[in-house]
Amino acid sequence: MNELEELRALVREVIRDVLPKGLPVTETVNLWTDQDLAAFVNRLLDLDPDQVQELRSGRKRFRLAAPSVPSVEAAAGRAGPVNGPGLVNGAERAGETTPVRRIERGAVTEAVITAAARAGERLVLGRGAVLTPLARDRARASGVPIEKER
Repeated sequence: MNELEELRALVREVIRDVLPKGLPVTETVNLWTDQDLAAFVNRLLDLDPDQVQELRSGRKRFRLAAPSVPSVEAAAGRAGPVNGPGLVNGAERAGETTPVRRIERGAVTEAVITAAARAGERLVLGRGAVLTPLARDRARASGVPIEKER
């Protein structure tokens, strides 16, 4: 047995002594839509008492899956070039690490805000862009900063 295998065996032994039931189990979940959330909640409601106790004790944990970022065009139901007249991707201000998504014109919908939130972007709206009321509410709830150019 080499040194690395011996070290692993010792760590496993310590873990068994300290945590008789082993390390907590972490499950990754995808919650992109309201339906995903409803299905997850229903699954939790159907757990047996032993599984509920594992959740309460912290032995069973959940982690959100890293978002796969759809393009704003796909989220908004648009097709066309990313660098077209409506949208420009990848712009960043000097000194800022938050990616910027510029929208020059058109309606900025809730779907656009959701995509920006998943990508960790802030939005800069040109003179021809209009923010819908639902999109404004989604931006506030999601923490997506929006600037309107004048």
